[in-house]
Amino acid sequence: MQSVNVPAADAFPVAPSTGVLSPLPLPAVSLSGGFWGERQELNRAAIIPHAVSWVTRLDWLGNLENAAAKEKYEHRGREFADSEIYKLIEAMSWEHARSGETDLSKVLDSFIDKLAKAQDPDGYLHTLFGRPWQQPRYSDFKWGHELYCFGHLIQAAVANYRATGSTKLLDVGRKLGDHVCTMFGPDGLDKVCGHAEIEVALVELYRVTDERHYLDQAKTFIERRGTGTLPLFEFGRAYWQDDMPVRAATVLRGHAVRALYLAAGAVDVAVETNDTELLDALKLQWQNTVARRTYITGGMGSHHMDEAYGEDFVLPPDRSYCETCAGVASIMFSWRLLLATGDPQYADLIERTLYNIVATSPSADGRSFFYANTLHQRTTAGEAPLNEDGVCIRGGSSGREAWFEVSCCPPNVARTLASLSSYVATTNADGMQIHQYAAGRIRAELATGALILDVETNYPATGRIKLTVADAPDTPVSISLRVPAWATGATLDAGEDTRPAHPGTVTVTRAFRPGQQITLDLPMNPRFSWPDDRIDAVRGCVAIERGPEVFALESIDLPSGWELSDAQIDTTAGLGEQDGTVTVRLVRLHRGESSLAWPFISQDEAVAAGSAQAALVPYHSWAERGSSTMRIWIPAHTQDTA
Repeated sequence: MQSVNVPAADAFPVAPSTGVLSPLPLPAVSLSGGFWGERQELNRAAIIPHAVSWVTRLDWLGNLENAAAKEKYEHRGREFADSEIYKLIEAMSWEHARSGETDLSKVLDSFIDKLAKAQDPDGYLHTLFGRPWQQPRYSDFKWGHELYCFGHLIQAAVANYRATGSTKLLDVGRKLGDHVCTMFGPDGLDKVCGHAEIEVALVELYRVTDERHYLDQAKTFIERRGTGTLPLFEFGRAYWQDDMPVRAATVLRGHAVRALYLAAGAVDVAVETNDTELLDALKLQWQNTVARRTYITGGMGSHHMDEAYGEDFVLPPDRSYCETCAGVASIMFSWRLLLATGDPQYADLIERTLYNIVATSPSADGRSFFYANTLHQRTTAGEAPLNEDGVCIRGGSSGREAWFEVSCCPPNVARTLASLSSYVATTNADGMQIHQYAAGRIRAELATGALILDVETNYPATGRIKLTVADAPDTPVSISLRVPAWATGATLDAGEDTRPAHPGTVTVTRAFRPGQQITLDLPMNPRFSWPDDRIDAVRGCVAIERGPEVFALESIDLPSGWELSDAQIDTTAGLGEQDGTVTVRLVRLHRGESSLAWPFISQDEAVAAGSAQAALVPYHSWAERGSSTMRIWIPAHTQDTA
């Protein structure tokens, strides 16, 4: 097998061969402190080491060692335990490209050594299937997750190659990719995996090797989905998106992570095969899903039982699932559509999801995580049910937990934070586009020369983003900045060019000189957000946002003696803000004596019984001060109950 060669600096999580916008590699964007720079450092110092310690302690890594030894062993962890190791390899690879972290690099090398030794001669690699004492290979397409694990291995292999230049893991990934093409190609098994993931991996393997059969196989999997190769079961075939062809669907449905991984892979296939019909179908699915099936936090998935989307406008806050992995997958889907089309609405959703899902999951110390991200916590977090290894059994637990039996979310957060720099900016023939705002330096190699910008901002604490040109080509180039949809009243100051900056994008084109500055000011005053009347679960409620952050009312901030269920918000009093803290005026609702025996009372039995100012917290920081209850959607007080 021939090894291919590209510079290690070509560290792109996604590298389409065509599109309206082109991504920048990780080393091109360095974040320096601030909201996301601090979280990248937390990821390096705490989140990744914490996850590594758990997969080692639980002996999930030992599955690979035992598989290599070819002796009988008892498999540890769930059927997809291998994939958590692969996601950590991806995270450590991106971290190597970002910071050159040496301690993690040693761990990374040891993981890769174990993985390479475990691969079978024909390329197959899974620690739960295929040995005489185990289930046969490909005997459980519903729940076996073989192709799902293969996908994460191949993604890790591509990431490691792009980040380090080493072909050791890439050779493993190519051998596995060849195995998949043989087993599931035109003359092979007419099957798909119950959990999409292999599709995005095969396209990225094609992009790094230029071997067409990987792309063809990804396309085959996309076209095969929805033809009924998976069985009907209690949640329906929509659970694994096998109810209709991908290009026939008009909205995402079923298991949210599965749906979003599949959609991301389908965008990749559409872009590389110039399939405009498929791409248009995916854009429609994104639009309808965002308009009807997405929470204000950017979270997706309103069913706990099947971790799935509900019907249109079924978005209950207290039963919101909003799995962290679905947030990561949503970013994957939106990023691919942004590169393909250049439409800033996709970057808007990425921003919302980053601040209110990805940033919410890990604790401040990086050693515990939300698996699900509820919008309304009715009870304080009790002790989570733990198995004999001390691992949380259920991901929908009411608090952040150190680790889970199904532990997909922490490694997904790790690989997203490690690669976050690549989602900040892009280029095209005209110049550079900035999509996410974080302090640091951005360097783009344009056809006419290097464009280097220093970004100074404390966003989202403040709304000022100041760009200073460090270097630029001699000829005119364009610098475009995204103006979020909520930012009505934004302004741009580029020296002699001062103007309103309307939601969408604002662009400055000139021959820039070092030292020149562009300042974008986004309005950051807090605002009320009202739900669509069709969202029955929160009709009559209101949420509070400030910039990209959704805010929450936490019980710890209520006056003494108040319960969260007592509080209504007086919207006529407006919103306050002092030293960065958002405050609201709350009215306490008193219910009559009859409500003690019967929960349905007449209007005149519910009266206002006092009011108070209360502070809100950014949703991503809730549950950091001890056990509490919380809600994002707060009932709006009406004078009828006064």
